[in-house]
Amino acid sequence: MREGSSIGLLELQDEIKETLERELKRGYWVRAEISEIKQQSTGHCYLELVERKEGEESISARAQGIIWASSFRMIRPYFSSTTGEELSRGMKILVKAQVQYTALYGLSLIISDIDPSYTVGEQELQRQRTIMRLKEEGMFEMNSTLELPALPSKIAIISSENAAGYRDFIKHLHNNEYGFNFQTQLFSSLMQGATAPQEIISSLEKIAERADEFDLVVIVRGGGSVQDLSCFDDYELAANIAQFPIPVLTGIGHDHDFHIADMVAFQGLKTPTATADFIIEIFASEEQHLSYILQRLNLAIRNRSADELAVIDRIESKVHSRAIERISKEGYKVELLVQRIKSGNPLTLLDKGYAVPLLNGKRIKSVESLAEGGDLILIMADGKIECKVEKISKI
Repeated sequence: MREGSSIGLLELQDEIKETLERELKRGYWVRAEISEIKQQSTGHCYLELVERKEGEESISARAQGIIWASSFRMIRPYFSSTTGEELSRGMKILVKAQVQYTALYGLSLIISDIDPSYTVGEQELQRQRTIMRLKEEGMFEMNSTLELPALPSKIAIISSENAAGYRDFIKHLHNNEYGFNFQTQLFSSLMQGATAPQEIISSLEKIAERADEFDLVVIVRGGGSVQDLSCFDDYELAANIAQFPIPVLTGIGHDHDFHIADMVAFQGLKTPTATADFIIEIFASEEQHLSYILQRLNLAIRNRSADELAVIDRIESKVHSRAIERISKEGYKVELLVQRIKSGNPLTLLDKGYAVPLLNGKRIKSVESLAEGGDLILIMADGKIECKVEKISKI
């Protein structure tokens, strides 16, 4: 090959660029999977897009995708708020792209839009829009802020009378192992199909007219297909549950099901049986709490009784001690008094050998009361002596 028939690399790249951009000048909606994603500090987002053969892991096509910062600032929040997810590795996306080719970097797809419905499906997209609307209108957490009665025993149930989920709920609730009693009333409604949301709303309105007769509302339905349960993502139904004046519990579908009705209710439970368990557990917890209080009360009474008995014992001991002390003191006083009485008793003196002189029946203290030749009586301890006074002498 002669040099004159060859072209430079840049010239070839320019021809490729001109041909591609001339033939592919319109925008294309391209299906692909994100293999890698990087956001630069400048705000630009770079993606590696791939396509795999159906049923295989091998990659059949690969291209670089670029979202310039000016577009990414709008695309990113719209996609995440609509789908509830961030763009991430492994995600399948539908992008609107313009083909670009440069001599240095080769072929790139300049992305100007992403369709979120392709990633999550149209039904999920509508679901996310409903969630966002309820949040924006301030209804998302309204019912959950209500106060649940301490022992909610009066329950309004919205379900289908012949549904297995309703029967499971009733059986589990009324045949609970603790023997708790509940008053339940069914407000029968269709629980699937296009008319189900309005029928459930109608039942809610009937219950609202008698709101003072119930402690809470329970909406229960057994499992079903995604389409069967789609009515529980209805905006009007969710808005009515959110604004209902008494707490609403939902037990819809299987463990993996979670609907907007569950999100706006006071409490969303996984199944009808789990909903019954939730109510029973309220009573069981209260009973356990009361049992604990009773044990504490009994212990306090026993401790108080022991304390009071100890106080009584101390008082008895103190009274006894003081009584003995007082009796001892009074006994000593009595003894002194007895001694004084005894010491002043003439008979005591007579026992010591003294005698009491009597003249004409009266005790005399001086010889001056006597006359010689007169009579005198001496009283002694064991008798008396009649005497004749012969001589009187003064000391």
